Amino acid sequence: MGIGDKISNKAEELGGKIERAVGDLTDNEELEAKGAAKEAAAKAKQAGEQVKDAAKGVVNDVKDAVNDATK
Repeated sequence: MGIGDKISNKAEELGGKIERAVGDLTDNEELEAKGAAKEAAAKAKQAGEQVKDAAKGVVNDVKDAVNDATK
């Protein structure tokens, strides 16, 4: 996924943090829990993006190594 997805995930994480903080300040446990859940979901998406980026890097490294070995 692209930079737009990464920005969207970060915005979702920030929204969750804000929601959680508002819930904490107002003693609204339900709102706090919803915010924490949104924050966790966004962090999981970001971790998935990092795995994809790392995998692409490995694939490119292997391609480069094969190309170098066949020259």
